[in-house]
Amino acid sequence: MKVQDLLSLKGRVALVTGGSRGLGLQMAEALGEMGAKLALTARKQDELQKAVSHLKKQNIEAASFACDMGKRETIPPVADAILKKFGKVDILVNNAGATWGAPAEEHPLEAWDKLMNLNLTAAFVLTQILGRKSMIPAKWGRVINIASIAGLMGQDPRIVRTIAYNTTKGGLVNFTRALAAEWGQHGITVNAICPGFFPSKMTQATLGTTGELIRDWTPTRRLGNDEDLKGLVVLLASEASRHITGQAIAVDGGASVI
Repeated sequence: MKVQDLLSLKGRVALVTGGSRGLGLQMAEALGEMGAKLALTARKQDELQKAVSHLKKQNIEAASFACDMGKRETIPPVADAILKKFGKVDILVNNAGATWGAPAEEHPLEAWDKLMNLNLTAAFVLTQILGRKSMIPAKWGRVINIASIAGLMGQDPRIVRTIAYNTTKGGLVNFTRALAAEWGQHGITVNAICPGFFPSKMTQATLGTTGELIRDWTPTRRLGNDEDLKGLVVLLASEASRHITGQAIAVDGGASVI
């Protein structure tokens, strides 16, 4: 196969959770540009509608499904609605997530539970449903978990103190490895993307106070931008990655190697 055919996503259906803005929308743009039809989930219907309109201006077919992924009982009906509309889901990008900053000794338990539910449990519930109902029967699938370099290491407390976030992202990394080992026999690959610091609503406060420290700490002396995840998500969603599974790939300008 030619490389352009290996990377093509024509005929594929991709679901991006948390796809209405930020990194989720950027990855949705990339998948759509390569030919995938898109299903987007997020909590706010107005933001979803703006995202779908934005994608349609780029001639990308997309549909929105409002869902609070942090409430596990809302996930099965939305998954079924997406399968009913598209008939299948080939590519799942588990991107929805949240963070919470607090010293470990003061971190609220309710905030811990919130992050566990959204960042980790929701990814498992949705992946399980779509694996069972679509990917395993089709003998083909791509699961892409959006973790973080915070799931690969501890972090300098001068920059962030996010123990629950780090814990959930570390769990997501090993969820990736364990599921890859189980589902490889079904033609399904499971990989994690681990972004470093990218400008977003989630990182706005941190970058506002410690952005220069983060840049100085990063070998490339820059933050991530709107295009830095696009190539990797297309690779991991495509036939080109059929022999890559169980991997957690940092996209962080080299920050995690120091």
